[in-house]
Amino acid sequence: MKAGRKKLWAVILALAVGALAAGCGSSSQNKELKLGDIGWDENVAVANLTKVLLEDELGYENVELRTLDVGPLYEGVGNGDLDAFQDVWLPAHSDYVAGVEDNAELLGTWFQGTTKFGIAVPSYMNITSLEELNDTNADLIFGIEPGAVSMTKIPEEVMPAYGLEQKLVEAPTEGMLAEVGSRYNAREEFAFIAWSPHWMNLRYDLRYLEDPKDAFEEVDNTADLSTIVNVDLKEDDPVAYAFMAALTLDEEQVDAMEDEINTASDPQTGVRNWLENRNVVQPWIDAASNAQEP
Repeated sequence: MKAGRKKLWAVILALAVGALAAGCGSSSQNKELKLGDIGWDENVAVANLTKVLLEDELGYENVELRTLDVGPLYEGVGNGDLDAFQDVWLPAHSDYVAGVEDNAELLGTWFQGTTKFGIAVPSYMNITSLEELNDTNADLIFGIEPGAVSMTKIPEEVMPAYGLEQKLVEAPTEGMLAEVGSRYNAREEFAFIAWSPHWMNLRYDLRYLEDPKDAFEEVDNTADLSTIVNVDLKEDDPVAYAFMAALTLDEEQVDAMEDEINTASDPQTGVRNWLENRNVVQPWIDAASNAQEP
């Protein structure tokens, strides 16, 4: 009889321990996160980096990347359709941030470098200022998505200030970069929107044109690149919140990761190729692990 009771208690204890272990494991399993992605290369890099590390290292079942224009990205973070957007350019995006300030939180700057932005030309065109653009054979300025702040500023402020005669072409960033590569290789004369951090600065010998009339105003000033999250994320998902709050990258790291992505079969493969240097990312993983619920 006693032996039977011992066996019964042993079975009950084993079941209880197994249930407890399963319950503890579930705290980091089956988690999901929704990240906004504007399609700009630095955003593709940091969003896929976040996805890979949360899924591979921190037990997330799915980190979904949703590609949207800039306005809907901020609206999505504000209304909870998105948990975060990691490519906030300030002060250029100040109005978007102000529009969701009651329902979103701006995290610290993740890009530890100096940004650049403006209209650029290939260096073989031998001009240095927007004042000289009409003296070239360039008849097009290749732009990016219409929702970007610059795509309003250029036709409304920059082109009138300098009397620019070129046509501004709206296109997805990927399409713009394809045109830049093709025309650069053919040594054609053209202008395009350029920025740093970005792999274009490594691949092409380009020149950012001076803006002596300050027609771009604050848009081409040095910017901070930050992350904005839904106001409830810190409480609802402290792991993801801690991870994104800890993430920092410098210009060399961003450019190298973008280069790996461009030469890989897909962004996540490129990220994993870049992740061979674990020293960069380990502090973010540690911060997230420390935020795990007990």
